[in-house]
Amino acid sequence: MYPSFLPPLVNQLTEHAAIDFAKSLQQEAIATPLRSEPILTSFTQAGSGALPILLVHGFDSSVLEYRYLMPKLAEHHEVWAVDLLSFGFTERPAELAFNPETIRTHLYSFWQQKINRPVLIIGASMGGAVALDFALEYPDAVAQIALLDSAGLAPKPFSRFLMVPPIDRWATQFLGSMNVRRKICLSAYYDKSRVNEDAVLCGAMHLGCDRWQETLIAFTKGGGYGSFYPRLQGITQPTLILWGKQDAILGTKDPLKFKQGIANSILEWIPDAGHLPHVEQTDLVLEKILAFSTTPVAVR
Repeated sequence: MYPSFLPPLVNQLTEHAAIDFAKSLQQEAIATPLRSEPILTSFTQAGSGALPILLVHGFDSSVLEYRYLMPKLAEHHEVWAVDLLSFGFTERPAELAFNPETIRTHLYSFWQQKINRPVLIIGASMGGAVALDFALEYPDAVAQIALLDSAGLAPKPFSRFLMVPPIDRWATQFLGSMNVRRKICLSAYYDKSRVNEDAVLCGAMHLGCDRWQETLIAFTKGGGYGSFYPRLQGITQPTLILWGKQDAILGTKDPLKFKQGIANSILEWIPDAGHLPHVEQTDLVLEKILAFSTTPVAVR
């Protein structure tokens, strides 16, 4: 049986991996400094091991993007995947701001209450920027970092100033279309044949959550994460940069900049993969992460 907090779209899933992963999701009230009441936070956990792994999803996404990678990682490690504040199936309190600072605070509260040991934090796309921000602010909480086609090198977009009524509503309504979500998937995948109904559903299911539109508008108006490049020298943890060779979303120049900016880093290209190598080339990504987690010191 699926958790009651998942939107009705979950009943349309057909792939066993997606079904099993969705059934594993849970919600727990996480106390934070952001407000007096705790925040209902959605997450899943599996596996055991000395080094815990924390998986962080991308922009306008959810933990469902790790439906293939997490079960395989859990055969070797204790693994957690959490929906960030204002994203996925985590509660979106009306009185909160939704920006990198509140996202970071909420994530740290989750880490304190559920893990409370240094982690290998893995961030995909915007989740990579979240991971970098988290490691810079809370270095003692992060032992290692893995970036999957990571955001975090582009300046905050000028378009955020255009997010005024009614344009903000029109823009998010456009993103809420299933046809548009399918087109987004097609752009993110190298192998277009993998864009089946479950791929679209997993990328769109959170759209049925309360206040999805309002929080997406609020986050977008703030401009998101911007560029970390001047601050990358502050990242001291061993860092693995994994990048799809055919990434049509961020291109292939940014991984070289990340490697240049992060002293203790190594870059590994993932062939036959677009912006979501952990979805398209799960086994190869798994192999690279497992090798890094056991011998994390990079050679420049």
